[in-house]
Amino acid sequence: MNKVRMEVQEHVARVTLAAPKANILDEVMVTELAHAFAELAARHDLNAVVLTADGPHFSFGASVQEHLPGPVAGMLRRFHALLRQIVETPAPTIAAIRGQCLGGGFELALACDLIIADETAQLGCPEIKLAVFPPAACVLLPLRVGSSRAAELVLTGATMTGAKAAAAGLVNRAVPAGELELGLSSWLAEDLRAHSPAALRHAVNALRTATRRALDEELPQVERLYLERLMVEPDAEEGLRAFLEKRPPRWRRGGNL
Repeated sequence: MNKVRMEVQEHVARVTLAAPKANILDEVMVTELAHAFAELAARHDLNAVVLTADGPHFSFGASVQEHLPGPVAGMLRRFHALLRQIVETPAPTIAAIRGQCLGGGFELALACDLIIADETAQLGCPEIKLAVFPPAACVLLPLRVGSSRAAELVLTGATMTGAKAAAAGLVNRAVPAGELELGLSSWLAEDLRAHSPAALRHAVNALRTATRRALDEELPQVERLYLERLMVEPDAEEGLRAFLEKRPPRWRRGGNL
């Protein structure tokens, strides 16, 4: 694999996004992540799976080029299938975040059971600024922070620091700047490595009931809305192309019902 690295040590698997500094979730990276989590699906000896990233940032998000009409349908299907794989991983999953964790990268973290972040990290879903929205975040984010806070993040495109995200209940633990690895190691050593892998496996299976329902029942409806209603709006393509062309968007007033 060229954009993802996986290693297992002391009953903890580490899956690393390895295309810094942006760690863009393009087709290649999503495919490689899918291969990594497919391999982990057969591991019943793990106490945790850590999803982390090389470089200063977790991920700037999914490829904007692949959001354009044409590739967008295949991109969403692959990405949403990956989120379901993460939720079926037979061990607790932890997203370890530093720097920017945006868009698809943010959704990747939301699919994990636990999140630890550098207190200066920036988490959010800025898609609305490009005249689109984050389908997976729309169903996963309310499970973590409630519908009101989720609406604020999705509709404004604002980001939260790791410290504020912890205060809001979005992040489980925020650690001082530069101490992400130290905080993660301490968490694993004190709270997860000592437990029975079998007990952890069954506990996370039970805890994921609402998340699994959101991905299996609600996300397909949101995905159809995105592809069949949003992506026929001229503003959606305009926002994406304006971003790629580094120019201000020209919004059309009105739209399709």
